[in-house]
Amino acid sequence: MSSGDTSTATLVKLGAFALALTVVTGGIWSVLLVINLRMTPAIPWAVAVMALLLWLAWRALRATPRRRRRLRATRVSGPVFAWALVAGLVSVGALTRLWIILIELVHVKGNALPDFSRYPITTVVLVIAMASIVTAVAEEAGFRGYFQGALESRFSAFASICCAALVMVPGHALTQGFALTTIGFYLCVDIMLGTIAYLTQSIVPGIFVHVVGLVMFFAFIWPYDASRRFVPVEGPDAAFWVNVYQLVIAGVLALIAFRRLARITAPLRAVTRASD
Repeated sequence: MSSGDTSTATLVKLGAFALALTVVTGGIWSVLLVINLRMTPAIPWAVAVMALLLWLAWRALRATPRRRRRLRATRVSGPVFAWALVAGLVSVGALTRLWIILIELVHVKGNALPDFSRYPITTVVLVIAMASIVTAVAEEAGFRGYFQGALESRFSAFASICCAALVMVPGHALTQGFALTTIGFYLCVDIMLGTIAYLTQSIVPGIFVHVVGLVMFFAFIWPYDASRRFVPVEGPDAAFWVNVYQLVIAGVLALIAFRRLARITAPLRAVTRASD
């Protein structure tokens, strides 16, 4: 990118665009889903409509050579993709434990989910899949592609990743609230995904990791938050300590995987820096 592409004014515009893309895309999906579930819950037409809208948005995001460079939806080699998935999915395992621990330690708003038991299983599966894809694609394209990529051309990787994560806070707070524990959790998630995008110089592995992580949370974590014990009142049980141990083990394994990913992608990042 040229210096004009990464001026302060351009970075502000790209950050605002990334936030707007995420909020607007999620808002459209929410409206379609509410209408669908109220009118014809047995026919998940909102999934098909949103898939079409998402495809059109993706085409627009890469309609010109400059947009394609900013999007960073580039292919990566097999080993890079594999290690990115390993690092990301092990991190997702650690983050599921972290979320449960935080929920049991502090009362937070959490995620408002539909009562899936009221709807056909086909509808539930398709809705969860589309909700995960919509969020993953919008955030990875807007923040890890357009915004973080531009930041990396002017600032250090650490500063770029953290800045992109911080700009995302208002978007998360709109749906999850401004609780410090929730914001801290999402900062961890966004830093992890930002690191994958930086190390691989692509948003493609991060989209896969993001989708899998959201499916895990939608299906197996968030629906059970209301029934979790409140440790400050009830005290920790064996399951609480198991979650703590699993968090530590998965966290260490994730760091090892990221270190390996960083080593095998070092030549790729060197080429990218040389071309800027």
